[in-house]
Amino acid sequence: MNKFLPISQNDLRERSWSGLDIILITGDAYVDHPSYGVSVISRVLENRGFKVGIISQPDWRNAKNFTVLGKPRLFFGITAGNTDSMIANYTANKRPRSDDDYSPGSKGGMRPDRACIVYANKIREVFKDVPIVLGGIEASLRRLAHYDYWDDSVRRSILFDSRADILVYGMGERQIVEIAELLDNGENIRNLNNIRGTAVVRGDINFLSDYLCAPSFEDVSHDKENFNEMFLLEYNNMNPKTAKTLVQKYDTRFLVRFPPAFPLSEFELDKVYELPYARSAHSSYDSLGGVKGFETVKFSITSHRGCAGECAFCALYFHQGRIVQSRSAESILEEARKISIVKDFRGTISDVGGPTANMFGASCSLWKDNNFCAGKKCLIPQKCENFKLGYDKCLDIYREIRKISGVKHMFIGSGMRYDLLVDSYAIPYLKEICAHHISGLLKIAPEHSSNNVLKLMNKPSFDVYEKFVKLFKETAHSIGKNIFIVNYFISAYPGSSLKEALNLALYLAKRKVHPEQIQDFIPSPATLAACFYYTEKDPFTRKPVYVPKTFRERKLQRALIQHSNPVNKSLVIEALKKLNAMHVLKKLSGR
Repeated sequence: MNKFLPISQNDLRERSWSGLDIILITGDAYVDHPSYGVSVISRVLENRGFKVGIISQPDWRNAKNFTVLGKPRLFFGITAGNTDSMIANYTANKRPRSDDDYSPGSKGGMRPDRACIVYANKIREVFKDVPIVLGGIEASLRRLAHYDYWDDSVRRSILFDSRADILVYGMGERQIVEIAELLDNGENIRNLNNIRGTAVVRGDINFLSDYLCAPSFEDVSHDKENFNEMFLLEYNNMNPKTAKTLVQKYDTRFLVRFPPAFPLSEFELDKVYELPYARSAHSSYDSLGGVKGFETVKFSITSHRGCAGECAFCALYFHQGRIVQSRSAESILEEARKISIVKDFRGTISDVGGPTANMFGASCSLWKDNNFCAGKKCLIPQKCENFKLGYDKCLDIYREIRKISGVKHMFIGSGMRYDLLVDSYAIPYLKEICAHHISGLLKIAPEHSSNNVLKLMNKPSFDVYEKFVKLFKETAHSIGKNIFIVNYFISAYPGSSLKEALNLALYLAKRKVHPEQIQDFIPSPATLAACFYYTEKDPFTRKPVYVPKTFRERKLQRALIQHSNPVNKSLVIEALKKLNAMHVLKKLSGR
């Protein structure tokens, strides 16, 4: 097994290192696996010759815990972890979570609320002059002023509250190497003024020549029309080819967001995933119950990143981007071979996928030039004729993985985009994955039955889902497989009233579907859905959007969708009385 990076002074002594160039701090347990962002960044930096150490889940109540590896020569890098710390710490109804699968033994409370801000300010207490670089999903989605669901207010860019020097947004391999190499060559952190995929705070913007001004923080925090305008500016400037620098004023200072980083090439992406990861949680967690979140990805392979779907509630458009970047077949196969000889591997590769499993190998002629269409989506209202799927290449890889000695099963654990599985070109792909790569349950996300709600989600119309379900059942029957669909739904999404929730409940009751996978809507920072939630308008059309905001209505909508659960009986009756629809109670009961 490859060695972990240093986490203690003993580790430094073992390597005969007197100090570190870079120290990375994470809100997750230290897992050296390519599905963990801090591990990828640490290995990328190590590969460039830098000495890197990791401080995982430091107790933020004592600043001394941030000094365990000493003072880095170049900078501290901070991430809240694989999820936003507020989502990790609180339920959709803002109640504290009791557990955290990214922590040892799934113990809750191991990371602070707003972890990036807390960690950065603790470092400032003890190392006043060391540069601080923010990264990861929490920082990325909070790079501009943003609506914060937990405060129910518009907050400043996270750069201001954290007092960090620079923020890396999106997938950060290019940016972090450029920052490290510039600082290593003697550049001052305050002079890093043109790195793509970063944001900084400046006292003046005289160094800029071509930029767009977003409404100021003062304007967006007091006027929802200005907030919508800010959202559109950010949304329309996510194309790496055409995006401009954005500037947002905060009192006497300016937030400067440079254009997005260019996506990695196939060769570059291969190199990232071929770095010497230990592919394990640190041994210090063994006595604490291990890291549950790691167990689900331990024997998985990331085949691609990016998603062309642009679901309104999803952060991927603003973090990984719309351009799908896929690894080469040989790189994926080599990783499968490495997994097959891991000591505790039992023969099952749990996933070969990415944000959307069946987008591996997808392409568009514009993507070759780091470009995509303005004002037009890849999949909605239907798949663009220039959006090509990589099903043949994908199946070739699956077949080769099945031939590897020691591999008994290779499953698809990532979600599938079902609207890409209903046309004739997808039939061979669907048949083969049903025959060999579904462990019994296929994950898909219809999300809702209301076409008005689905439109606000940027999802296909409901008849596409029904067409897929029929095709899936026919396919499974034709090959003699006893496999099923797991449906994921979102309750209390913008546009959904109790009426829409009831219609979904009636649809499910008629088909005797009893969904367990219900997600209460959370407006993640920076997303289109968060914009709907806060402004109660569609920023593209400026038309009003109904938003269920009270916890009571949110609870009633969920209860309707899960009407078969006896615990929800009184809530279902309350909802039906509000709708003057007690006459449908028997239908919900299946009678």
